Amino acid sequence: MSVRTRIVAVITLVAAIGLVSVGATVYLVERAVSLEAIEDRLQDNLDSARFIVRQGPGEGTGTWPSADEALRAVVQRMSPDDNTGALGIVDGRAVLRSGVDLDLDLTSAPGFVAHVSAEVTGTDPLIGTYAEEGVVWRYLAAPIAVVGGDAATGGEEVIFTMAYDVSAELAEINGTAQAYLVAAGIALLVIAAVATIVSTRLLRPLRRMRETAERVSAQSLSERLPVQGRDDVSELASTMNDMLDRLDGALDSQRQLLSDVGHELKTPITIVRGNLEVMDADDPDDVRETQALAIDELERMDRLVQDLSAAAALHGPSPVTPARVDAGELVQQIVRKAHGIEGADVSAGPVADVVARVDPGRITQAMLQLAQNGVTHGRGRIEIGSRVVDETLELWVRDHGPGVPDAEKAVVFDRFHRGNTAQAGSGLGLNIVQVIARAHGGSVRVDDAPGGGALFVISLPLTETPQPVDLVIPPRPPLPDPRPATLTTTSGGA
Repeated sequence: MSVRTRIVAVITLVAAIGLVSVGATVYLVERAVSLEAIEDRLQDNLDSARFIVRQGPGEGTGTWPSADEALRAVVQRMSPDDNTGALGIVDGRAVLRSGVDLDLDLTSAPGFVAHVSAEVTGTDPLIGTYAEEGVVWRYLAAPIAVVGGDAATGGEEVIFTMAYDVSAELAEINGTAQAYLVAAGIALLVIAAVATIVSTRLLRPLRRMRETAERVSAQSLSERLPVQGRDDVSELASTMNDMLDRLDGALDSQRQLLSDVGHELKTPITIVRGNLEVMDADDPDDVRETQALAIDELERMDRLVQDLSAAAALHGPSPVTPARVDAGELVQQIVRKAHGIEGADVSAGPVADVVARVDPGRITQAMLQLAQNGVTHGRGRIEIGSRVVDETLELWVRDHGPGVPDAEKAVVFDRFHRGNTAQAGSGLGLNIVQVIARAHGGSVRVDDAPGGGALFVISLPLTETPQPVDLVIPPRPPLPDPRPATLTTTSGGA
């Protein structure tokens, strides 16, 4: 079944259960009230009969001359009610009826008089049930005896009996119950219709989302869902639009990457192919020169592939694994490792002694990439340090090269951007640094260093109390620094 059908079915079923529960409860309560009312009315008529017999004839003086006279008075004076009947029984025979037409004829069930006569023993009244011959009657049977009356009646058994037709009494509320069932059925139809209309309107945006998702493909991501209202469905549409924007951006980035890689690989392939085509196989010198050129271009392509692999790893589901790290010790280790860069003249600047949540491996990779960039473009002399600015930890690398022109500062971290085309490189190094910084929730920038050169700064948010505790990197004794620190905390760049 469709979602709309299930929603309508559930709403209708719940409403039906509620209506049936309420109706059944009310019916049972009313039924119990009706049966209790029959008992109360029978008891009231018994009290009235006793009062009449005790009062006697006339103004209440004297006694009844006979039990028959008392029976006649009781039958004639009883208060008629709906679905009731009254009868006088003498020696097992129905001999007296009410002068008023009653709803129930007690002689219509031939066995009723005999049943009452058999049930009554002595002078105690009886309230019982007669459920035979297709009828259900609740009856009162009260023997009448007059002390000191006319002996003409001898030892006759005189009984006043009154009965209520239980089925007729309950039929009144049964009619009400039937009317309730009809009304409940109409209400369920209305509920189902309203639920259908409402669910159709609520699910229409979801249907549009499904249709849009069916149309969206890698070649067409421009379509977006309409956002209407401020409910959960509109929020879902906004979320899906954001997802489509991210997918569109990812596909554009992928296309751009493929285009850039194709462009970067086209040049070395063209160079190698061109030199191989014009190479003189009989000239050993020409063969050696061509071989050296081909190896150099292949190494450049190898570096490009490695950088692409490193960049792809940073776009995975878990590019960084932050841990609580002593940032001062981390910078000191980066300085030690930077000494291993060919042509590097490394010195340590001021170091902030704080604890930060970072991925030490990725931060080391980014800082060493900046150090390699400084050695390549900054004449080999670099300084490495860190500082705390407000709630931010800044790790920096300074070189003493020509610096970065203002026009290139905004694009120097773009993929495949090369500030100096005379230098070898894939153009991915600084882009990888930017990806690592963003994965930590930070950023990277380049400033002009005081006195010349470039100052590359990685800004990372501080989330830990600035205390060197719970270290991840074990401390090591510092190596001798070949040069004194050339930067101070009061200099413009650091």
